[in-house]
Formats: sequence, structure tokens, C-alpha cells
Amino acid sequence: MLRYLKAGELGRYPKLADTMFADRASQFHARLGWDVTVSTEGQERDEYDATDPVYVIWEGRDGAHQGSMRFLPTTGPTMLADHFRHLVPGTPIQSPYIWETTRFCLTPGAPSRVSATLMLGGLELGLAHGLSHAVAVFDARMVRIYRQLGWPPAILGTTGTGREAISAGLWAFEPELRPMLARKARLSVELSQFWIDRALGRGAAGQLTG
Repeated sequence: MLRYLKAGELGRYPKLADTMFADRASQFHARLGWDVTVSTEGQERDEYDATDPVYVIWEGRDGAHQGSMRFLPTTGPTMLADHFRHLVPGTPIQSPYIWETTRFCLTPGAPSRVSATLMLGGLELGLAHGLSHAVAVFDARMVRIYRQLGWPPAILGTTGTGREAISAGLWAFEPELRPMLARKARLSVELSQFWIDRALGRGAAGQLTG
């Protein structure tokens, strides 16, 4: 299922949290060779995990992480503002209606539909909070994935070429995208909306939280 959890809520789901941070170490440190910090427990965290972000997480039937992404308002600290400012010349992106998404992560061997499910979850989160856009910094390997999912970003700036290219992009939150992403995720629109309603305590679905 899709879970929408603030950092302070992760303690309620220790297996989900532990496997998410372990999978981040596996993907970003071991496989991609990024310069990230990995704890003695084999988990990857950074300073933005301490700023109370929202995590969109696909939880497997066993309660373990299968995929996730992290969201932070651009009115506070973000990776784009702190480390990749050169990708977006001019006025910094700082708006209560634009959130940054980072750490798009899949567990090794995750089903192919998990990527679409995370994008659907990101859309639901944005629409539920009245956001206009998401912004992210991503490497060249993600460009093909976004295109395959049918929701590519508007490129704001790129540095490097080929596989070494790093870009910043902007996604518009549009409700018309929901049926297409739900179809690719092999989920019903109704179930997707139920999960976000439950997370936010909206309507009857809120009675199922806890």
C-alpha cells in the first residue's frame, strides 16, 4: 500500500523505516556510487531527513519498503537551493506551492509498477496539499523512466553530458494525470484516493488511521 508519513511518524513503522534507509544505502552508495553517508547499521540518511519531510512509501505485504520518495517545501532548506543552485539561474525557487522531491528509491528487485505507484503517490500528495508543482534534481538515468511513466518534467537546467548529466526539472500537479498513472501502477483511482484520504484523516477514511 501507499503510505504518506512525516519523519516523526516513521517510528510507528520501524521495519518500513529501517528497510527504506537500508535500500537508500544500497541504491545511492553501493550501486550508484554517490558520495553519501552510510551509518554502521547500513542506512543512508542526510541532513534533510532531520527537517521533518514527508515520505511517500510503497509498503510491501511483509511491511518492508519497496520504493519511496521524499518531499520538502521549497520555502525551507532543499537540495536544489543548497547544492544545485547553478542548475536554475535567476530567482531561486521558493514557493509554498512548490515542494522539492528527492531520494527516489526502489528496493532491489522491486516490481516495475512501483515507480508508477510512487509517481501516483507524489501526484496525490501535491493535489491534496493544493500544490502547483514539484521540483527535483535528477541524473540522466531518470529521464527515460519519467518518459516511460508518461509524466516527464519541464527541464529547468542541465549540467554535464550523457550519463554524467544532472538536471533540475519541474512537474505540474494536474488531476488529469491520475487515471494514466493509476493504470500504469495497476491500481484503481478509488484506492489511490482512499490512501491519501486516510493519511490526511479526511472523511470516513480518517477513521481507519492509527
